[in-house]
Amino acid sequence: MKVELSPSQIITLGFLGIILIGTIILALPISSAKDSLTLVDALFTSTSAVCVTGLIVIDTPNDLSMFGQIATLLLIQIGGLGYMTSATILSIVVGKKVGLKQRLVLQEALNVLSLEGLIRFTKGVLKVTFLFELIGAVLLSIRFAMDMDIFKAIYFGIFHSISAFNNAGFSLFSNNLMGYRNDIFSNIVITGLIIIGGIGFLVISDVYKYTRREVTRLSTHTKLVISVTSTLIVSGTTAILLFEYFNPQTFASFSLKSNLLTAYFHSISARTAGFNTIDISLMQSSTLFLIIMLMAVGASPGGTGGGMKTTTFGVMMIGLWSTIRGHTDTVFFERRVSHELITRAYAIGAMAFLVVNISTLLLLLEEKSDYLHTLFEAVSAFATVGLSVGDGGVRSLSALFTDMGKLTVALTMFIGRVGPLTMGMAVIKKAEMVRLRYPEGKVLIG
Repeated sequence: MKVELSPSQIITLGFLGIILIGTIILALPISSAKDSLTLVDALFTSTSAVCVTGLIVIDTPNDLSMFGQIATLLLIQIGGLGYMTSATILSIVVGKKVGLKQRLVLQEALNVLSLEGLIRFTKGVLKVTFLFELIGAVLLSIRFAMDMDIFKAIYFGIFHSISAFNNAGFSLFSNNLMGYRNDIFSNIVITGLIIIGGIGFLVISDVYKYTRREVTRLSTHTKLVISVTSTLIVSGTTAILLFEYFNPQTFASFSLKSNLLTAYFHSISARTAGFNTIDISLMQSSTLFLIIMLMAVGASPGGTGGGMKTTTFGVMMIGLWSTIRGHTDTVFFERRVSHELITRAYAIGAMAFLVVNISTLLLLLEEKSDYLHTLFEAVSAFATVGLSVGDGGVRSLSALFTDMGKLTVALTMFIGRVGPLTMGMAVIKKAEMVRLRYPEGKVLIG
């Protein structure tokens, strides 16, 4: 009997398959610079790479061989593009026809509204990805060449460009980008790649068409993404600067220009990328909690990051404001937002809340660790960010966890990358259409 899988199930199983292949590769002796990785550490690293998170339980530059590092980079690229996008591009290259079923799965994977022009859009995704990764690689290679030999600089430039564009946060520097805290050039290049990769290919396409006057106005989706993203960057930068300004371990001994650059960098990186230019563990508790809120929002639909998504957060806030004001319709930029969309946004928000809290609770039971640090790790995993207070060395806090704790974090990363609603739809059987409607009941809330 043939089993018919839904697009959600295909996406979920596909990501799982890539993670398992990555686990096998990283567990091979050839992938390690020293001793072979344990199966759990290999699974964790593979999940972190495919889910473009960046949480690490190993020291990437010292524990992985060049083969292992390149394998990790390929997993990041496949995970960032989405395995369905990669599979479709491969089908086009070998001349295989892309059928309706594959197009439907691709539509859900890319978070686009229509099947029309989907293959052309997919080709555009590939072109945009490689164009910006190439530009980033060239610029970063030039900068790194000032600190190391040219061949190593090119390798580091390529690795960090792909990692940044895909919002992965993996680095070949043991202390991440802390050595480049005050370097304006590398900070701007990295954050530029993070923003472009995380904003979503649909937005990039829309802005491109608008600048070429192929469309007369930006879509509501694009306006919402740009509005929320800009607001979070500005408010996040301001808040981090204020919260850390008098902290002697982070900002107090540096100039205003340096602190402004650091606050800006972490406001962007906290949303989904996971690079850091200062030691996160030295930040104030208030700043850590602020970063938790920024991480929870995440990237934008169709982008390379995870989390709840900017549009989900935006729709929830607009819906909340309309409810408070007693408006029947929810309006944004002279466009009405459907009640179905608002309900879906609240459903995603509720599921994100449940996943993060269950993950945090399990980690607290298993690891007996600090609450704020554990919550930080759980949110970072779900939002596929990769920031962590660390293990006291160069690895993430997860490195101190038991195997069960590491598996909990890995599962949280997986759910965050696939999407809680997609995961739920893949696991729970879709209800059949029921014509019967029950009478409305009254319930007191609030």
